[in-house]
Amino acid sequence: QGQYLAFIWTYGLVNGRSPAERDMQRFFGVTAPSVHQMVLTLERAGLIRKQPGLARSIELLVEPDSLPRLQPIETVKSSVQRY
Repeated sequence: QGQYLAFIWTYGLVNGRSPAERDMQRFFGVTAPSVHQMVLTLERAGLIRKQPGLARSIELLVEPDSLPRLQPIETVKSSVQRY
């Protein structure tokens, strides 16, 4: 969850807008349903807010300084593969 939140914040900082779910799918190399489930999980946990029917409407509800540092995707994948 932390890496998704870090990606959302970093993407917004770099691009001046929220990422689409497709952007997260490309970055993390996961399926569209996986990203969608994570977005729903983050929303239910009160970590993000999304406006239904509005593209690129993800808004972080946590302070950026509480987020982990965004790891390069190779680091994330190798950490997961170890388990």
